[in-house]
Amino acid sequence: MKDKLEKIKQEALKQIESSDALEKLNEVRVNFLGKKGQLTAVLKGMKDVPAQDRPKVGALVNETREEIERVLEEAMTKMEKMKREAQMKQEVIDVTLPAKKNSVGHRHPNTIAMEEVERIFVGMGYEVVEGPEIETDYYNFEALNIPADHPAKDEQDTFYISGDFLLRTQTSGTQVHVMEKGKLPIRMIAPGRVFRSDEVDATHSPSFHQIEGLVIDKHITFADLKGTLAEFAKELFGEDTKVRFRPHHFNFTEPSAEMDVSCFKCGGSGCRFCKGTGWIEILGCGLVHPNVLRMSKIDPEKYSGFAFGIGLERIALLKYEIDDMRLLYENDIRFLKQF
Repeated sequence: MKDKLEKIKQEALKQIESSDALEKLNEVRVNFLGKKGQLTAVLKGMKDVPAQDRPKVGALVNETREEIERVLEEAMTKMEKMKREAQMKQEVIDVTLPAKKNSVGHRHPNTIAMEEVERIFVGMGYEVVEGPEIETDYYNFEALNIPADHPAKDEQDTFYISGDFLLRTQTSGTQVHVMEKGKLPIRMIAPGRVFRSDEVDATHSPSFHQIEGLVIDKHITFADLKGTLAEFAKELFGEDTKVRFRPHHFNFTEPSAEMDVSCFKCGGSGCRFCKGTGWIEILGCGLVHPNVLRMSKIDPEKYSGFAFGIGLERIALLKYEIDDMRLLYENDIRFLKQF
């Protein structure tokens, strides 16, 4: 038995010495020390050894195992060290090179403008409300006092999906949803994406954003509308900004107006930015039409209100002096990183 154990040990040491990879050393461990290894087989044969010789044979097996494990561990440690040194030589790092800088994104110009408008109106006590981008014909047109034969319902101006459903052309439908709940008074703005069948050019896009506002309460007059929007313009464009209102027509307001702001580049004296007029058109507004109130089951004899609509892209174009609306959607990092 002693000779057999010595033979096993010498064979194991020989294989360890000839191994040139960690994988081969692992094979040696399995072949000699594993559950089905040669030393394990010797231990399983202990039942055939006379009882008085078993302690001596057991001690010899343990000595052989310890010797093989010791030499095997030394060989593996040495080989791992050599492997690590070779790897470090291949993967040399030049610590003098500048570090890689992570490219961190930021908010889109549209988002910056929208958040600023929301901040101004929230500061005035308004609520920000979102609505569905897919609307019914009723909420997008009928409930806003736009009858079936109105040009705004022409399929050339509107993306119809099927039957009564369409992509909203304005966020005013959100205001109708809020009015129908009957919780008065109302002070809200409805920002969101809208869709119209427009050709793409420097000032038009089939998809753009609007922020529409609505106030419904008792004793609301045009003076409230003018004061609110004048304060909004000063907050957005500067304390010296002046406003003027020009008569206009919107089906859902009466009377209606377009609001201009004094040019914040030239102070109203006239420049390229305002096309020499000293004024820049900024939004449409008016007092809510009585028919719109009635269709939402609000009594126009008790309540009145005003509404306004702002093109978000127009705000961004003016505020950041961008000449072409398409730049906002082309995802050119050279343009966007300026903001």
